[in-house]
Amino acid sequence: MEQQETDPAGLPISGRLRFLQGEPVTEPLPIADSLRHTPYRDPRTMEAPEQEASVRSALELAVRVGELLLRCGAGTRDVEAAVVAVAAAAGLRRVEVDITNQSLLVQAPTPAGVPVTLLRVVRSNTRDFARLTAVHGLVEELVSGGIDDVEAATKKLRRIQRSSRLYPRWLVSLGYAGLAGSVCALLGGHTMAIVVAIVSTLLVDRIGRWLSKRAVPSFYEATIGAAVSVLLAWLGYLVAVHHWIGLEMTTNDFGYAIAAGIVVLLPGRAMVSAVEDAVTGYPVTGAGRLLTVLLKTSGIIVGVAAGLSLTLRIDKALDLKLTAPQALSLTAAPASLWLQVIGGAIGGVSGAVTMRVLPKHLLPAGLLGGLGLFLANGLPKSFHLFGISSGGLGATTSIAIAAVAIGVLGRMIGLRLGAPALVMVVPAVSPLLPGMRIFRGMYEAVAGSIVSSSVATQAQAISTMMGAAAVALAISTGVVLGDVMSAPLDRQAIRRRRARRR
Repeated sequence: MEQQETDPAGLPISGRLRFLQGEPVTEPLPIADSLRHTPYRDPRTMEAPEQEASVRSALELAVRVGELLLRCGAGTRDVEAAVVAVAAAAGLRRVEVDITNQSLLVQAPTPAGVPVTLLRVVRSNTRDFARLTAVHGLVEELVSGGIDDVEAATKKLRRIQRSSRLYPRWLVSLGYAGLAGSVCALLGGHTMAIVVAIVSTLLVDRIGRWLSKRAVPSFYEATIGAAVSVLLAWLGYLVAVHHWIGLEMTTNDFGYAIAAGIVVLLPGRAMVSAVEDAVTGYPVTGAGRLLTVLLKTSGIIVGVAAGLSLTLRIDKALDLKLTAPQALSLTAAPASLWLQVIGGAIGGVSGAVTMRVLPKHLLPAGLLGGLGLFLANGLPKSFHLFGISSGGLGATTSIAIAAVAIGVLGRMIGLRLGAPALVMVVPAVSPLLPGMRIFRGMYEAVAGSIVSSSVATQAQAISTMMGAAAVALAISTGVVLGDVMSAPLDRQAIRRRRARRR
């Protein structure tokens, strides 16, 4: 006789009420299934370790991988996926991972049921995407079965840790200068403004290194760097006004040079990671990183305000026209669309150099940077397609669409080249950062207090700064959305890379 199905209370469930049944009990997600939608899906696993020492060795490898990824600037989601993938490949069947801002806690049971717990604290990080790519390659090799021994993987990880950094420091400084020069050019700056942006960036980078060696907090580094950028831009404007070197610099060029310096100082990588953590379910870590971003950005704003307050007062005394009404319209037509695309590509390559991206990844980062500028500046304009006319999109919406496109293509291209999406995405979005809006908001606030106490000017300054925050949020959320959208599309790329590894 067939047994009738009953509910949790033991009462029979009739066919008519079957559609009212609740969902099944939620069970813990298996370790392999937790890697779904990550680059490390479907890992090949080793034999499960039978001794406590073997479990500890496997867990130690996973923790060291996560620690190095955190140190190199990876997002929390990527770090957790890598730790779980290494543990699964090493044969561990259960593992618990907790990442809270700077700490990494990992636990796994031995065959006897005794928990083994390891903790690592990452107190400093750096921009080293070449090392991050190497660790990503190691994890890929483990999950594809290319390494079948924990000890061999540990030795390879130690070699990655001990390897020297990819580029000399002077080349990284030139990368910052190239990013500043390209941003100034795509905003519409002339030769003198570009020169001033490059020189001031080199000097600010040197000052930042000097302050960092003396353990000065990043807030004060950002403040001093922003103030120095404003002072040097004003000195360049002073030189140009008196025709001491034969190059002209308009009042708008003064703003473009400062905006370029702000873009270099903005923490783009940390901003993207903070929003990614908050959106993907790591609120504590996201809040900690977001606070760091806000503090550094606040330092930049304070430095720009202090520099403008000093320079505009001197300028008013010398009557150099920077404080005249509408002196900085900042509405002049920027460079042509194709020049902006070229500037975006140069900015993407320069940003990649500052983050020490592998040479073979420089060109893709530059192409994505050019594409981002094309979409961000082309979509707001009216266009005609198949006889249909459109009035164009808003500036912030266009930037968000550009960020989504960079996120989608960045993951797809990166995985095909053996790199995580972060390596492609962060340099590509660097030219899109809202340096111009931050400068314009601070200029409206400071100039309004020096020239007049107009409430309208102050309200306009607040509105401009809110617009800058909206652009930053659009970039961060757009990149994360693009990465999520492209996750189902990368299975074939992962399979092909694993087949080549075998």
